[in-house]
Amino acid sequence: MAVPKRRKSRAKRDTRRATHQIEAKAYNECDNCGAPKEPHRICPSCGWYKDRYVIDVVEVQS
Repeated sequence: MAVPKRRKSRAKRDTRRATHQIEAKAYNECDNCGAPKEPHRICPSCGWYKDRYVIDVVEVQS
């Protein structure tokens, strides 16, 4: 088995971990209704995806 010959310094370890931060989700604007939606997903407000209706959206009354 491979065994490290020398211990990694804190600077090397922290430099590697510097790219592990959490990022905010990306949102696009729906082409049909203009609502924010995730890319490559059906629009949750109108059911539109790639120039066609995919699902019927039912509004929940609260």
